[in-house]
Amino acid sequence: MGKIKMLKKIGLTAVAILITLKSFSGDPENLKNTAMENFNIHEFPALPYAYDALEPYIDARTMEIHYDRHHRAYFNNFISAIKGTSLENNTIYEIFAGISSAGDAVRNNGGGFYNHVFFWNNMAVKSAGPSPELLADINKTFGSLDKFKETFGNSAKTRFGSGWAWLYLTKDKTLAVGSTPNQDNPLMDVSPVKGIPLLTIDVWEHAYYLKYQNKRADYVDAFWNVVNWEEVSRRYQQAMK
Repeated sequence: MGKIKMLKKIGLTAVAILITLKSFSGDPENLKNTAMENFNIHEFPALPYAYDALEPYIDARTMEIHYDRHHRAYFNNFISAIKGTSLENNTIYEIFAGISSAGDAVRNNGGGFYNHVFFWNNMAVKSAGPSPELLADINKTFGSLDKFKETFGNSAKTRFGSGWAWLYLTKDKTLAVGSTPNQDNPLMDVSPVKGIPLLTIDVWEHAYYLKYQNKRADYVDAFWNVVNWEEVSRRYQQAMK
């Protein structure tokens, strides 16, 4: 049986899995563990800290509006978009692997839901810095931790319009920095950058405008004070297996 006929026969879900395998050269279950463990597409998770926990770098009012209005709206709209469809029982990773066929409502709201959970989890009140293994890889790839921060920061600051900047691991296990528009992420088959995400920053205006107004650069610079390096290092360790 020809390859095209075989793909048609096994159906959309299996096609999505095959795309994931091709992109990341690993089992979808392993991919899930490297990105965000036990991600439940039908549950809106609690914020992992109080609204004011990241003050003064991210103010409580912005955090409350960002989480309880913007993020919750993405979740609710995503659930509505997949309800009653073949995607309803898929994992978020299968959905992203075939997002080009899923429609704008699933792409925008599914990305908005997932990206924000990922973002909340890669911030914390205090963090000691990257693990020795991650720091060594950062130094090898970017020259130094400061050079990495500069590269990542420039990606965030120069993202035109709304979107995200990412540190991610490519399929050949190389660290890379890039940005995505709107609510796209490196797990999506439509993304301009593809890989396993390790760190992200939200550069939509609703993430910073109440405190920083139009000064996105100030917000990006302040972000380094709340990066949860323990979580980023854990993601890196899992992704390197």
